[in-house]
Amino acid sequence: MTTFLNRNPYRRARRASIFAGFDPVLTAAVGLLLITGTLLVYAATRDWYAANGLDPQYYLKRHVINIVIGMSLAFGTTIIDYRLLRAYTPYIWGLGVFLLILVLIPGIGTEINGANAWIPLPGGFQIQPAEIAKISIIIGISMLLSERTHNSDEPSNRDVLKALAIAALPILLILLQPDMGTVFIISASVVTIIAVSGAPTRWVVGLLLLAVLGGLVATKSGVISEYQLKRLQSFVDPNADTQGTGYQLRQARITVGSGGLLGTGLFDGPQTNGRFVPEQQTDFIFTVAGEQLGFLGSGFIIFLLFIVLMRAFAIARRSTDPYGTLVCTGVIAWFAFQIFENIGMTLGLMPMTGVPLPFLSYGGSSMFANLIGFGLLQNVHATHRG
Repeated sequence: MTTFLNRNPYRRARRASIFAGFDPVLTAAVGLLLITGTLLVYAATRDWYAANGLDPQYYLKRHVINIVIGMSLAFGTTIIDYRLLRAYTPYIWGLGVFLLILVLIPGIGTEINGANAWIPLPGGFQIQPAEIAKISIIIGISMLLSERTHNSDEPSNRDVLKALAIAALPILLILLQPDMGTVFIISASVVTIIAVSGAPTRWVVGLLLLAVLGGLVATKSGVISEYQLKRLQSFVDPNADTQGTGYQLRQARITVGSGGLLGTGLFDGPQTNGRFVPEQQTDFIFTVAGEQLGFLGSGFIIFLLFIVLMRAFAIARRSTDPYGTLVCTGVIAWFAFQIFENIGMTLGLMPMTGVPLPFLSYGGSSMFANLIGFGLLQNVHATHRG
């Protein structure tokens, strides 16, 4: 009893002063990305909205609100020791599944660009349940693969099967929307967590082969919509439909290339101000940087994103328990694949899948999820610092 009384106040004080344990480099990198993203979102929308008699600060205001809400969620994520998430994981996973089912119900979900993936909210806002699913799947399978009920340092085949079951239902529901980009990101996180957990290599190899086979089956069976197939065809042959599905890719490459070394200057890009790239403030925000900030400015953004990944990797390595390591691993895989996919599709190196660029693109749900992931990394760092 005496030991408990002596230890408990220390732990409360430690959690109360968690901000003192934040990784300053990670915090600075994310802060700079948020500021840069805010400027780019404003640059992508200001002139066009003003020219059409609309509020030029419409997207700027909403983007700032999204960041404020996201930072509040990040703060909330750091208040409770991340290891206590084990107790709440079933509820978080259940909430994610419930929202994914809700979005598929006619009259509730909203279809945008061929995907029934959003739930409208009051005030013109909307939520994308698939973004919440990223968090619930990562903490869910990390919990299962980090707990040992047998005399082994590796998860058993049964543990891996349970983890895959946790991920399978949300992934199937996201496929029904369909949102292939999010499915690829979640799948990358799942495979990476399983690999790092120490599971036998045959599981990783088998899952990779299953992903390839699943992609072929989805294409042949019609799970992938015609719109998405045309996007894939435009990636294979960018000149096949330059006025249709290939238009956005062609304009994106022109916009990025027009910036040269130093760019045209913030708010001065003719391609961006003319809205040649549709929905540029969301999935194609990197084209704004390419045109207006040039190669050097775009390179600085990539450098900041690289810093985020490297600091996250360092936090994962310093974690003293498997659960913390696996949670960080899932967040790293999520961020890394999404960054690669977004910038890759902007440059024509990856198929267009409609995924935003973390910490920069406009979008409430994605910003909330990204900052919750940031909060998880800081929580693990604060718990295991020193």
